[in-house]
Amino acid sequence: MKYKGFFITLEGVEGAGKTTQIHRLADTLGDTVLITREPGGTPLSEQIRDIFLTASTMSATTELMLIAAARAQHVTERILPALEAGQIVICDRFSDATIAYQGYRKGIDLKLIEQVNHIATGGLTPDVTFLLDLPPEIGLQRKRDSDEPLTRLEHETLASHQKVRDGYLAVAKAEPQRVQLIDARLDANTIHNLIVNESKKRIQLLQTS
Repeated sequence: MKYKGFFITLEGVEGAGKTTQIHRLADTLGDTVLITREPGGTPLSEQIRDIFLTASTMSATTELMLIAAARAQHVTERILPALEAGQIVICDRFSDATIAYQGYRKGIDLKLIEQVNHIATGGLTPDVTFLLDLPPEIGLQRKRDSDEPLTRLEHETLASHQKVRDGYLAVAKAEPQRVQLIDARLDANTIHNLIVNESKKRIQLLQTS
């Protein structure tokens, strides 16, 4: 897919520090940056996010369909127009999260997820993805130590969160060129420098190609 901008995503288990790194990266890269998130990013997608995170129970298929609907609206209404206008888009989670959360955690067939993701994104793939890898027990403790209320997913078992991590690591292994694996136990400044340096290098390569 051809566009003028550059698409960056950050992925990781709960408590990996994505939000902090996203805002620091955006501050470093300048004024042409759009920060967004999934599920969410548009008024409709944010409504779906609320349902997704607050429902007391939800089947695996319902999760997948809600995420896909939110993503389809997000890509059409916000991400793709920004990329076509030449902006840098930084997104907190994208299609890799569906593989990790609905594929590995919930057991939905990965081929089916690939098809659903393709429909929802229209074939859009991040230019680079930073996977902040963290043992889930550390991430969950970070969340519990914060002032934020826990979501439905954060209340799930440690085994469930380990499946998510396994899914992310499988994605990183399958696509090492796109997915940059970073140890989220490193200090925040080190992680920031790694992300900024790789992002700038790839943006420069794109501009000169």
